[in-house]
Amino acid sequence: MKKKMNRIFLGLTLVVLFFMQSSTVLGARTDMVDVSNHNGYMTVSNFTDMRNNYGVKSVVTKISEGTYYSDYTASNNIATAQQAGLYINGYHYAKYTNETQAVAEGNYAGAQAQKAGLPVGAVLVADVEDSSQSGVSKSQMNANNTAFMNTVKAYGYRTDVYTMGSWVGSKMDISNGTGWIASYPYNASDKNWYTNNNAWQWGSTYTFTGSYGNFDVSQLNNDFYTGGQPALVDTNSTINNIVSVKGDKYAAYSTVKADGSLNYGTDVVSGTNWVSGGIYQINGKPYFAIGLTEYLPQSSTTFKDKVVINYRSDYGVLAYNSKGEVIKDSNKRFTGGTEWKTEDKLVHIKNIGWSYKVATDEYIPVTYMQGSGYTGE
Repeated sequence: MKKKMNRIFLGLTLVVLFFMQSSTVLGARTDMVDVSNHNGYMTVSNFTDMRNNYGVKSVVTKISEGTYYSDYTASNNIATAQQAGLYINGYHYAKYTNETQAVAEGNYAGAQAQKAGLPVGAVLVADVEDSSQSGVSKSQMNANNTAFMNTVKAYGYRTDVYTMGSWVGSKMDISNGTGWIASYPYNASDKNWYTNNNAWQWGSTYTFTGSYGNFDVSQLNNDFYTGGQPALVDTNSTINNIVSVKGDKYAAYSTVKADGSLNYGTDVVSGTNWVSGGIYQINGKPYFAIGLTEYLPQSSTTFKDKVVINYRSDYGVLAYNSKGEVIKDSNKRFTGGTEWKTEDKLVHIKNIGWSYKVATDEYIPVTYMQGSGYTGE
């Protein structure tokens, strides 16, 4: 990540940069990109170019550092990556040298991630590479990493450890099936390193035609960084959130604009059916979008049909209980594309947001739903 840039010799940087310009000969894939304030505010077009022309699937944006710094670009990068249809995760640059500090940093990172809008189920990574940690024993560092990750999990995030290859086994243990490891070869065309870990970061000076500056790029070895979070909406699919206006047959309900002001002269008659383009929060209450600038109060509607879960993966979606706690293995039941009956009423759950009740004390956030368009807690 960007902290390592200071340790790269100019000559090596020029060689790697020259090599990476010729992307046609590279064997390693650009599955994932990590960004921070060093890259500025990333736009939807930046990420869309990465997705369409370079095969990028996932973005990891810096969230925080120690217990004193929150990355000011995080909320923007989370929103623009999601709008571009990419999976979004976050990382915390760790400074901890003991378990007490690790817990404090875990709480800080979790709180900042929530504030920035990192979706529940995303990965919040501990970036462990600071020079101040080089003197910590391996057993202590293992304990520190465990303490941090256990703390982060309480905020609804999955977690992992990022570190440099030279620290694996010497400064900390990284077991098979975990870990995001950085190690940069002169030539990546014939390399396939760290295949037993979640990801291999193989370059730090990669350039994308549609973006300014250099980027860290990684190859993914599994779906750890592309699963377990709110669904990526497939804009080519049919939206099935059909709502029927309820109430007296003579009643009419006024729609509102995004700012909550009334759309005069656009009353919606009871008994008519509408296809909703998404669920939005306006003045703290949920509304269904039924036009480009028209929003109908959820309280004045009832579902005409099932709600379709649209998830761009076989991983499935995670359900939560009324306390906002994840229900283990619920993704195996709520698989992508399946239909589930739900109550008309949306329930607001702490740390999760507006959710549908699909079973006894089982809720699915609206962000998992097809065409949800949800914007905020």
